[in-house]
Amino acid sequence: MDHRETELLLKGYGLTTAEFFYHMPDYTHVLNSFVWQEYDLAPDHPRLFSFIEFWQDEIEGPLHSVRFTHRRMVAPGEWRNVVGEFTLH
Repeated sequence: MDHRETELLLKGYGLTTAEFFYHMPDYTHVLNSFVWQEYDLAPDHPRLFSFIEFWQDEIEGPLHSVRFTHRRMVAPGEWRNVVGEFTLH
């Protein structure tokens, strides 16, 4: 993970994974899928919706559906202050 990703995580970004189902341009009865991942901000998901707009404008395969999930990688409850450490044999 580079510094850019760490900065995004500390600013509240999380990993968004989306699966796009789309019709093949030449075979409209065939559905294909494409998986996309990017760091994005919930609940607005500006990068995801920007990519959906790009798909609709630039890619020939019309979208059938999109399903996505979002996970914040760094949450306040995941950090704790460790005061001491015990080592056993």
